[in-house]
Amino acid sequence: MSAEAARAAELLTQLSNPARLRAFAGLVARGSEGFSIAEMSFLLDMSKPEAGEALGRLAGLGLASGSGDGYYRAKPEVLREAAQALVGTLPIAPLLKDYPQLKSFFSHGRLTGLPPTMSDRYEQVAELLARFLAVEGVLTEDDVNKRIALVADDVAAVRRMLVDTGWLERDRAGTSYGAGRVYTS
Repeated sequence: MSAEAARAAELLTQLSNPARLRAFAGLVARGSEGFSIAEMSFLLDMSKPEAGEALGRLAGLGLASGSGDGYYRAKPEVLREAAQALVGTLPIAPLLKDYPQLKSFFSHGRLTGLPPTMSDRYEQVAELLARFLAVEGVLTEDDVNKRIALVADDVAAVRRMLVDTGWLERDRAGTSYGAGRVYTS
């Protein structure tokens, strides 16, 4: 597991505690004003030691900051940065850097929609996914589907797009696939 993934997992594990999650949500909602331990205790309907433990844990994770005035303030950018770092570790991320114009079709490393079929973007998405699949030799339909499923939910639509654009060739029976075009940089 990468350091980014470990950090994101730790943050999410700590936020899975209901008191910490409610405390973080309260701090985020309160904005720059923040909360004291007494106010958080009242808001969360828990004892001051429990509220202090939740806020202290958030501060220890870097999700909140405690100040000399006794108030804690949320640092949601830490969670955002961890999520962005985690997205950067996803399998499609290195290739997507070469296609910045296609970022709107992806969310968290997953293809969320296809551009219109006759557009330049359709061809570009197909090229990107063909590079991701890196088909060498002959693959079964199941192998192709498994590779596509790593980055897309609508496997059949993506497979069809790759065949229609010539990046994949299918045998007559529709059971085997090979590379149709060769990517040249």
